[in-house]
Amino acid sequence: MKKYLLNAPQPELISMDSLVAEMILDKALLTFRKEQIEQKIDQSLRDGDKKEFLRLTQELKDMGKK
Repeated sequence: MKKYLLNAPQPELISMDSLVAEMILDKALLTFRKEQIEQKIDQSLRDGDKKEFLRLTQELKDMGKK
């Protein structure tokens, strides 16, 4: 015999909540990674490391394409 609860979460809502949570987490991780790269870019400029600067700026550009 099945029990029906009035306020039981519906499977569609649970799935949608999971999707939204995943999207928020992905955005937070992307923002964090971009901030890390930007800090490394700043450091490479202070150090005068052109090769590292070019590598990091390319990595940052590539992140924007995804």
